[in-house]
Amino acid sequence: MPQKPNNHSAWAERWPAPAKLNLMLRITGQRSDGYHLLQTVFQFTDLCDWITFHSVDNGEVSLQKTIPGVPESDDLTVRAAKLLKAETGCEQGVCIEVEKNLPMGGGLGGGSSDAATVLVVLNELWNLKLSSEKLMSLGLALGADVPVFVYGYSSWAEGIGERLEKINIEEQWAIIIKPACHVDTKEIFSAKNLTRNSRSITIRDFTEGQHQNDCLAVVCELYPSVKEALVDLAEFSEARLTGTGACVFAQFDSKIAAMDAYESLKDKWQVYLAKGVNESPLFSKLKFGKYTS
Repeated sequence: MPQKPNNHSAWAERWPAPAKLNLMLRITGQRSDGYHLLQTVFQFTDLCDWITFHSVDNGEVSLQKTIPGVPESDDLTVRAAKLLKAETGCEQGVCIEVEKNLPMGGGLGGGSSDAATVLVVLNELWNLKLSSEKLMSLGLALGADVPVFVYGYSSWAEGIGERLEKINIEEQWAIIIKPACHVDTKEIFSAKNLTRNSRSITIRDFTEGQHQNDCLAVVCELYPSVKEALVDLAEFSEARLTGTGACVFAQFDSKIAAMDAYESLKDKWQVYLAKGVNESPLFSKLKFGKYTS
């Protein structure tokens, strides 16, 4: 685990929950329980939700403000905190404040990232001393993408996304478009015409340019605005779908080139400018943040 912060001052900190990009996504099979077997590459970005933890005396877990349409009991941050309490018998409480910047239903992993930040930071604030491996295991019970956010580094992933191997990827600038739709991940993975038998590839195959996303055809068929966004973004660089979408992205060698694309697209689309980073901003803050009493 990264260096442990000073607990007293860390309660006042804002903690990042970064977006991820799937730089490729192949579906190589399906388990008997319905989960799909994947190969994918995760890279983090500096685009983040921000979470603040407020200590409370009543031992309860609550949200300062709920997300519209998401009951507090279903919120992944609340579920993560309650899971930590149930696992450890911790009697402490917390009120969780979330500054939501990552779009929901966008394939950027916002909910999973929020949950991972709760697991990692409360493990420190509550002095629970759980290992990274244990936190990843708990995270998997919340969602298949949670473990990589607990792991904290760009990864080659297999299985259902939980078998992770650390890799270094060029940290490029990215333009991300969020079409005005919310892609239902379950709908995509249950589609009859989804490719489920892609051959496995190697990390070298990926680095040499094999970037396919097996969800792309289904998403474009069901959500025409995603297809339109891909077409518009492809005028500037290779346009790809992250996860099951709805967000699409393109990478650039320079901030100037990315800004040119941003300026051209911002009047039509909801556009984000982000920098790809191999180390999660959460772990960068844990290691290098300043915690003064």
